Amino acid sequence: MTALRHTLAHLPRETRDLLFLLATVGWVVLPLAPYLPWWTTLLAAAVLVWRGALALRGRPQPGRWVLGTLLAASVALTVVTHGTIVGRDAGVTLIVMLLALKTMEMNARRDAMVIFFLSFFTMLSNFFFSQSLATAAAMLIALLGLLTALVNAHLPVGRPPLTVALRLACRMALLGAPVMLALFLLFPRMAPLWGMPSENPTGRSGLSGRMEIGNVASLALDDGIALRARFDTPGGEPPPQNALYFRGPVFSVFDGREWFAFGQTGAPAAAWRPPIPASLEVEGDPLRYEVTLEALRVPWLLTLDAAPEAPALPPGLRAAMSPELSWLANRPINEVLRYRAASYPQFTHGPTQDTPRLRPYRELPDGFDPRTRALARQMLEDPAIAAGGPAAFVQAALERLRTGGYSYTLEPGVVAEHTADAFWFDQKAGFCEHIASAFAVLLRAADIPVRIVTGYQGGELNGVDGYWTVRQADAHAWTEVWLAGRGWVRVDPTGAVSPGRIGNFQRLLAPRSAFGTAVDTVIGRGIAARARAVWEAVNNRWNQWVLNYTQSQQLDLLKSLGISSPDALDLARVLGALAALAALGGAGWTLWERRRQDPWLRLLDRARRDIARTGLPLPGHLPPRALARVLQERFGEAASAPAAGWLLRMEQARYAPHPPTALAALRRELRSLRWPSETAGTRR
Repeated sequence: MTALRHTLAHLPRETRDLLFLLATVGWVVLPLAPYLPWWTTLLAAAVLVWRGALALRGRPQPGRWVLGTLLAASVALTVVTHGTIVGRDAGVTLIVMLLALKTMEMNARRDAMVIFFLSFFTMLSNFFFSQSLATAAAMLIALLGLLTALVNAHLPVGRPPLTVALRLACRMALLGAPVMLALFLLFPRMAPLWGMPSENPTGRSGLSGRMEIGNVASLALDDGIALRARFDTPGGEPPPQNALYFRGPVFSVFDGREWFAFGQTGAPAAAWRPPIPASLEVEGDPLRYEVTLEALRVPWLLTLDAAPEAPALPPGLRAAMSPELSWLANRPINEVLRYRAASYPQFTHGPTQDTPRLRPYRELPDGFDPRTRALARQMLEDPAIAAGGPAAFVQAALERLRTGGYSYTLEPGVVAEHTADAFWFDQKAGFCEHIASAFAVLLRAADIPVRIVTGYQGGELNGVDGYWTVRQADAHAWTEVWLAGRGWVRVDPTGAVSPGRIGNFQRLLAPRSAFGTAVDTVIGRGIAARARAVWEAVNNRWNQWVLNYTQSQQLDLLKSLGISSPDALDLARVLGALAALAALGGAGWTLWERRRQDPWLRLLDRARRDIARTGLPLPGHLPPRALARVLQERFGEAASAPAAGWLLRMEQARYAPHPPTALAALRRELRSLRWPSETAGTRR
């Protein structure tokens, strides 16, 4: 480390400044790596390292043919990867490559300014993909780094320390912070911050219009947050753990391998039949709560069963309920979204009497799961089940799950062609969607209407901020069975296999990594869990106060300032008033700075400007006696006598005891002074 510091301390200033700029550019690009194509990250890193090596070794930059080839390859790879060079993903890919390649072409100050411009733009593009607190903190560091490099580029010749530029950059950022805060609080909001649409419609949550066996299990390896909920009941208590089901997409059509929602593109023909209307009826008191939904990039608005009224959404978003009780927004949720909802734990929905429209919920594809079909026929031959009807069959199937040696696991093995047969007779193990799918196939084989619901089940209370946190690992699949006289009834077969998953909320956890094990060993699992709770609470505050700062909150702020019925025009008025105050404050600061400067130096500067008009520009550091000497050498003693005499009297008055009127007299004399010239004298 000492050798490295010694090497850096003895580098030429140009090399040192370039290495600092390259490090700052790398820091700006680094958070984009998970969202960029792999070749972009590797190529950009290689170019930055290459440029740094050339600077350290004093080698020349590559020629235009090399840069042209790299640019053409970058554009071609962008088109191959994204199919275009416009749009968010393709645009960010291309801008990162242009920034990296521009560092190979730094021949003038203009090139450095282009790099600064591209770097600031790339820094902002990070927020197209993530608006988390971690991203904001990283970009704040990037901002200070770029400002430091920009200030350093404008410092005079020599070798000024980077710490000097950093202090000035921090001062600039602090001076700009009040303006930033005022704009954030009061600038009228017509859309969400960074509301740029995603070009990748795939949901982060894995929720989609279809369910392939195994895709929910993969979410158990993701400990990321899906949503946070705060309940309005005293103490923020949620409903009982076994009733905490956040409803997402519902699947009613099975092709032997996948489950589809009605109307899903690419689904079998049966999926295009109209679903049965919800016919929702609620009773009792509602459970009111607030949900902060992460940017899952899917349109489902997760609510507890059952929510008869649309969640309260910000302007620009609309919600509609599907016939299966799922709430969907009019577009995918690409940013953190906060909404309020009211759910009724006591409800019934669906027809109470059998109808031909229930036929799609009984259908199975031909040629799949023959052993499961045979099992259903065998169970129906039991007199007790036959006498008890569908409800008895459901209980018998659940009892088989409880007592048949079935287990709940993340690794059920390779799923065979006949997925239900594999679960019931071969592997006897699976995750929630394996269990729900096999259970639904068995019931449909017995001619009982059933469908699969996916979403999230459970949650944990964050003791720091009082919010209930639901993670991706809480993704779940369960079934709804239609029973005569009752309608659709939730039946969670996973609870029969693993009661702790539903009743005591026992997650299946992925194996701990070596790093995680080391952290638990060094600082203890309890301390690590507490630290994570604090970090998540801070992140939640960031989501609530920054990302979800909407126009309604702006208007509430104006109400707190005494405006009874604020609107967007009032926001503009307040913002304009603050801008006027800031302008007046800036003018006052300028006057104060001018008064604080030495009046003798201002007078000398006026004289120096007059001399420059004669065709003799002089350095700003020369004192009056030196200026007089230069005038005498250039124009002769006779021609320059009045001006030289005034300069010498000024120096004498400045540094010797003098009456208070000396400065005013010199100012008056300067206005009428004739300065020497090679052609003719000039007057001020």
